[in-house]
Amino acid sequence: MRPEDEHKASGPKQVRCHVLTVSDTRTEATDTSGRAIVDLLAAAGHTVTGRTIVADEPTLVRATIAQQVEAGVAQVVIATGGTGITSRDGTYEAVVGLLDKQLTGFGELFRMLSYEQIGPAAMMSRATAGLSGRCIVVALPGSEGAVRLAMEKLLLPELGHLVQQAGR
Repeated sequence: MRPEDEHKASGPKQVRCHVLTVSDTRTEATDTSGRAIVDLLAAAGHTVTGRTIVADEPTLVRATIAQQVEAGVAQVVIATGGTGITSRDGTYEAVVGLLDKQLTGFGELFRMLSYEQIGPAAMMSRATAGLSGRCIVVALPGSEGAVRLAMEKLLLPELGHLVQQAGR
């Protein structure tokens, strides 16, 4: 085993996550992106500590994430929705305002992978991630395809490692 693989393997196999959907229109019944995150986390053996839907209002998004971080139950908060460039998209600003450290590579990698699927429209995504205290906070686009891409290619393979590093 390579040293970097050994290092990564020492991270937790089960991570506690809260899923937040940011939308003015989605309900639990119509929230396919939030459901996809929950299902993918569960299939990978992680624990979903809760699921919340809030309107696309930066103050609500920020308060909900801050509450999760302060409660300390979830090690990761994954938000979906509100990361575009329309006048109603405020998730990026809400999340970035809470971060102590940004993981700029996350957004860069997500847009690169997204470009392979949807072309230059990928530049309009403001997907981001970072640390608020010792909690990983991730903001994903609202489309189910984008959520699945980010979860399968970026987050799930590194979730335990991210949590391990955030806790050091």
